[in-house]
Amino acid sequence: MTRSLQAVAYRRSSTLESAADGRRLGLETSRGATPTGVQDHPRFFAGFLTSPRTAAAGLLAVADVAAARYYQPRLRASLDPVVTGNGDRLRFESFSGCGGVYARLDVLTQGLDGGEVGHGTTNVDVNNPLREALSRLGGDDPLHLRVGPEELAVTTLDGPVVEKKVPLPDRWLRGFAEAQVVAAGFDLRAALPADEAVRFLRGLPRADAARRAPAGPRWVVPVGRGLRPTTRAVPGAVCLPGPERLAALQRVLRYATALRVYGPAATGAAPAAAAWEVVLPGMRLTLTLSPDASRGFSGEGGVLEALAAEETAADAELVSVLLAWEPRVDVADLAAASGLTPERVRAALVRLGTSGQVGYDTAEAAYFHRELPYDAGRAERHNPRLRSARALVAAGAVALDGALATVTAEDGHAHRVRDEAGTLSCSCLWWARYRGGRGPCKHALAVRLVRRGAVVEAAGTSVAAGVCDE
Repeated sequence: MTRSLQAVAYRRSSTLESAADGRRLGLETSRGATPTGVQDHPRFFAGFLTSPRTAAAGLLAVADVAAARYYQPRLRASLDPVVTGNGDRLRFESFSGCGGVYARLDVLTQGLDGGEVGHGTTNVDVNNPLREALSRLGGDDPLHLRVGPEELAVTTLDGPVVEKKVPLPDRWLRGFAEAQVVAAGFDLRAALPADEAVRFLRGLPRADAARRAPAGPRWVVPVGRGLRPTTRAVPGAVCLPGPERLAALQRVLRYATALRVYGPAATGAAPAAAAWEVVLPGMRLTLTLSPDASRGFSGEGGVLEALAAEETAADAELVSVLLAWEPRVDVADLAAASGLTPERVRAALVRLGTSGQVGYDTAEAAYFHRELPYDAGRAERHNPRLRSARALVAAGAVALDGALATVTAEDGHAHRVRDEAGTLSCSCLWWARYRGGRGPCKHALAVRLVRRGAVVEAAGTSVAAGVCDE
């Protein structure tokens, strides 16, 4: 697995301190993007939280996911959460080390008391001593939250005093991009009141019991005020892949006011991703699960079409200039401002998601602007299927013949790709196994590249090497 070393530096460690007027939670930030450019330690908020213990539990849940590897639980991860200031809310995001669980805590306007919320994105330090302090937080004392350094720290400290170096897998970066594409296809499937939400989530099997259970996808279906397990993908059912991966929600159950479940329409028996959102006073905690505990988001292939389209790259560059850390990205407004159609704007947003510039909020069915503090361009440069497809085009391996195409693989085996109303199918083993459920195979993607960017002299003629090798 390809990894890069991510250096994260803070001026000091985040702490929870006692003060005469209550508790003070200081979350330290690292290098990040803001409207005025990149800053070493941006400051996004200084004010009180309306529900201190709820916010502490939610932040710990996000940190739990950042430290977890659900597929290989004995191996711990150590990835600091990402915080985004959207002007009216703070978003804390993390991804599990195995790449199969995405967590986000949205602290909304109702959850913040006083102080303006800034704009930008960076890492936030959640260290072990802070986790222990947050877990012991009790009582009704006010909790003052500061996201970013104190003014005194900015003016008197000459450099970072806390530095972390984290091995960052390329598939983790690709997973951030794929998760928002998958979530954009979700609809609300179930809404449970607080008592039913607690009953259902506390009844889920723990990790040991889940591993002993029969293999295969699990499903739940709304019945009355609650959810009932089912073994089949009946109409209205939601896939529950690896229920033990919802363990982080246990942190906030005592504060829950509702549970909402989002997912795609159930089709066939194939497992599917889903999002589980616990509604809290002034906040929302959402966990999005990949289709299987052993399957991260990085291989879902939802971004490949956008990455392969040259016109989408130009559209994305235009749309990115119009983004301004909005908590809700309005597609119609972007279309009017850019002169693009809404369909092209949506495709551009998918492309921007591959570089970490947008996420997707299932509760509001809308994209939001953020800038991941990582070299997220690696998601495109190191996508294996996209690299292989471009290599096939560069080698002249694609031959077009009307709605059909022949792609000659590296071993000399010829694969037939058929275009049916814009949907490509292939004779390769990948297509036979997934039937398009994880995006196009490298052969179909190579054909798509050629059809969009190549000039073919006659049907059945091989495309010259390098035509679409961007």
